[in-house]
Amino acid sequence: MKILVIGDSCTDVYIYGTANRLCPDAPVPILIPIKTVESGGMASNVYANILSLGIECNLITNAERVVKTRYVDEKTNQMIVRVDTGEFGLTECDNNAIYSKKDGGEVNYEEYDAVIISDYNKGFLTYRHIEYISTQHPLTFLDTKKIISPQFDKITFFKINQHEYAKNTESWKATSTFPSNIESRFIVTHAGDGCVYNSTWYTVDVVPIKDNSGAGDSFLAGLVVDYIKTNDIEKSIVFANKCATKVVQQRGITTVGEFLK
Repeated sequence: MKILVIGDSCTDVYIYGTANRLCPDAPVPILIPIKTVESGGMASNVYANILSLGIECNLITNAERVVKTRYVDEKTNQMIVRVDTGEFGLTECDNNAIYSKKDGGEVNYEEYDAVIISDYNKGFLTYRHIEYISTQHPLTFLDTKKIISPQFDKITFFKINQHEYAKNTESWKATSTFPSNIESRFIVTHAGDGCVYNSTWYTVDVVPIKDNSGAGDSFLAGLVVDYIKTNDIEKSIVFANKCATKVVQQRGITTVGEFLK
């Protein structure tokens, strides 16, 4: 089995330290750094989670370095501030990087069991790119921050969170462009409440949460990995919920595979 992930990526940096006093010239904590932990984020995190689940995977992503740096009190795991750099104006994906070999590109879509589009809407993928990718493989999953368009009608399943879903429904109502044939393919995540698919709630166990960062990426990876094994979206949602529940109990950005053993 083999999966292709396409989307924009970043580097997640956690700087852990002690924060025992306030700055004398401003009402903010003083953090004394102790250690720094780095890992791939966004599409790179989806890719890493798939690998951790024992599935071969390739990644097409941006060359520019986007960094999300979180400063965290090590004792309480309380984030003090997050600083993002390099995330605006990513170079648009080169068509040759995603076009199929039959169209003069570099990708042989036939060698993959599924394609994941992990679009954080930082400029790497356009609507045109997503539409093209969706026509190249019969099993495509889209997780996007963009407003979903009728031109995405070839996507097999959409995974978005409840806030993104609310933005979509507001846009569709305002423009009268609601794509009626698309909504039945939505998997809408609701953080600690689980997710909704076809009006059915898939709940999760109540667990102590240490970090929600990357939970959606772990959910998406687990969903697709299980679906290409079972061809059962409901079973795959249950597994994806399990994956997300595992990673939110860990500090920082983690991959799910090591916690399912």
